[in-house]
Amino acid sequence: MADSPNPQEGVVSQIEAIYQAVLDGNAPAAKAGVEKALAAGIAPDTILKEGLIAAMAEVGRLFEENEYFVPEMLVSARAMQNGLSVLKPYLAETGAQPTGKVIIGTVKGDLHDIGKNLVAMMLEGAGFEVVDLGTDVSPEKFVKAVYDHKPQVVGMSALLTTTMPSMGTTVKALQEAGVRDQVKVMIGGAPVTDAFAKQIGADGYAPDASSAVRLAKSLTGVA
Repeated sequence: MADSPNPQEGVVSQIEAIYQAVLDGNAPAAKAGVEKALAAGIAPDTILKEGLIAAMAEVGRLFEENEYFVPEMLVSARAMQNGLSVLKPYLAETGAQPTGKVIIGTVKGDLHDIGKNLVAMMLEGAGFEVVDLGTDVSPEKFVKAVYDHKPQVVGMSALLTTTMPSMGTTVKALQEAGVRDQVKVMIGGAPVTDAFAKQIGADGYAPDASSAVRLAKSLTGVA
């Protein structure tokens, strides 16, 4: 008589399919994989951590080893988001807690958003809840978002040297509002440097989306 199928093998193969779809940047397959896994009764938290988050961690590693570049990261991040859009209502039902909460935006006067969007997607892929404030975000809007959303991290992006001073202005606005000690501030963007981060009193600088995830984890004490 043939052996009965091992249900655990089915779980593993379905998680692997989601993982591979994200690595390949195949958004329809990622979405279909999550739907299939949910229909099979696999726990939403398992799908998130072992499928989507694990895949994005691998994408980050491949980027750091110059095997993936920004276009590959973008398509993988979009595939992850496709799967996550299906999963989110189920995660809410189970009360699954995010890794942490980050508010992110491109600073006042700057309309560039590709880098900021990629960081936001990679953070979501690492399990963070992300509140994206968009572009041309004033210091006052950052302060209001801290009051409203109570994040652990504030992320600021600038692609122009002329808008970098707005980062310092925002840090000062957080101080004046009495909320600077409640959040960690991380900054990034092409002209931004670690020295500039120290100069304006930010907690850290990330040169790219992959290191932004690592920095956010470090600042929030996530292993």
